[in-house]
Amino acid sequence: MSDAPRHILVIGMGAGDPDHLTLAAVKAMRRADVFFVLGKGREKDALTRLRRDILDEHLTGPYRVVEAEDPWRDRTQQDGGRYASAVHDWRHRRADICERLIIEELAPGQCGAFLVWGDPSLYDSTLAILDDIRGRGTVEFGYEVIPGISSVSALAARHRVTLNRVGRPIHITPGRRLAQGFPEDCDLVVMLDGHESFTHLTGRGWWIHWGAYIGTPDEILVSGPLDEVAGRISRLRAEARERHGWIMDTYLLSRGPGDADDTDAVDTADGAGGAGRTGGAGDAGRTHR
Repeated sequence: MSDAPRHILVIGMGAGDPDHLTLAAVKAMRRADVFFVLGKGREKDALTRLRRDILDEHLTGPYRVVEAEDPWRDRTQQDGGRYASAVHDWRHRRADICERLIIEELAPGQCGAFLVWGDPSLYDSTLAILDDIRGRGTVEFGYEVIPGISSVSALAARHRVTLNRVGRPIHITPGRRLAQGFPEDCDLVVMLDGHESFTHLTGRGWWIHWGAYIGTPDEILVSGPLDEVAGRISRLRAEARERHGWIMDTYLLSRGPGDADDTDAVDTADGAGGAGRTGGAGDAGRTHR
């Protein structure tokens, strides 16, 4: 058994399209002896399949994947203190599982990898979990982070818009925080909005660029004045959640349509598969199938 330390790679793998991986991410994947995957339920099956598609696309030889069940998380707590406590409890139990995987499945001198959706620095717990494990002193390892294309960047690219407007900052927030207020001089990027907070912002002149399952064959895109398309987005979310059992979506709220083409456009790009995609940057409130 080698005395060399274990090493962990935290690899940002983009929003789902295998072509979104950077060259650095592909090189990092080829260094890994084992890939660790946490998931649960129908979402686990779909996201594990996407991970394997990405590995199959970029790795030329056999690879090893070790899966574990993601612990249950209490998502009913929404106010500040109880929400933070629920998240910390979930992360600690996640750290217990990852600690076991590193000890039992990664030999000294080997390199393990966590494939993180989007970018590891944006609304992801992997880095905090690894710091937790290192602080326990039960297993020694080093780790490095390879950035990835976030769903925020992919959303803007798919809609052919820029996130920023001249003289206006960008405010990135989880959906649950919208009800607590936000700077009025900002455009908003909203993630993790399980409660469709955008439906409470109609009548205020917002324009929305919305996307779900961005970068995957199930991608859905809608853009237009929020007052006109909010109901359609809610229906599409409900249908997609019923069909897949889970949903991941991100959206940009701005004070106008931005710099996208004003011409109507039906999306025919292949991307990660093309099936199920709707809309495009110039749709101005339309949804194409």
